[in-house]
Amino acid sequence: MNTLIVGATGGIGTATARAFASGGARLTLSGRDAEKLEALAAELGARARAADLAYESHVRALLEDLSDLDTLVYAAGAALPGPLTEAEPSAVRAVWNANYFGALWVLKHGLGRMASGGRVYLLGARPELVTARGFSQYAASKAALSRAAEVTRLEARGVGITLVLPPAVDTGLWAQVGRVPRGALSPEVVARAIVADRSGPVQNELRVGP
Repeated sequence: MNTLIVGATGGIGTATARAFASGGARLTLSGRDAEKLEALAAELGARARAADLAYESHVRALLEDLSDLDTLVYAAGAALPGPLTEAEPSAVRAVWNANYFGALWVLKHGLGRMASGGRVYLLGARPELVTARGFSQYAASKAALSRAAEVTRLEARGVGITLVLPPAVDTGLWAQVGRVPRGALSPEVVARAIVADRSGPVQNELRVGP
C-alpha cells in the first residue's frame, strides 16, 4: 500500500506511520521538523519529505512526483488557544495553516495523485469538545475543514474522504494548552482505528473512542 502521512512528526502522525509500516505499507512521510522526520523515516524505511504546509509551493513540491497513492493521512494540527480579544495574527495564521490551509493545499494537489479507490483521512475535531473559551480559532478552523471535506466528497471521484473524530488525544499539542485531560486516548488508539478503517467500506466520519 502506497501511503503518505502529512504531519508525521506529531503524536498521531508518528503513531499512524508506525501502524501502517507494521502492515507493510510503502510510506512517504512529511513534516516540518526535518531532523525528527529523517529519524522516523530511517526507523520505518520510509521516504522523508520536509514541507511547511503554510506554503502551497511546498505542498506542490511534496506531491509532484508521487502517484497512485492508496492512502493519504493529514495529521497536522495546532491549537494555540487564547481569548479572541487578545488574538495575535501570527498565532491565528499558524492555527489556520496547520488545521485548514495545509489540508486545502494537500487536497488540491493530492487528489489527482490518488489511485482509484484511494482513501484520504483528515484529522478533525468533535464540535462539542472544542466549544470552549480560548478555542475560537481552533474550533473555527476545524469546522471549516469539516465543511470543505463535505463539499470535496462531491468533487473527488473514486476517492473516499473520511473525517477522523477522536476525543482528546495525549499528544504534544496539549503543551500549547496545559495538562492532558484525564482519560485522553493514546495516539496509537487513533492510529489503529485509521488502519482498521482502511480495510473497510468508506465512511464520511470515523469516530474514535467514546
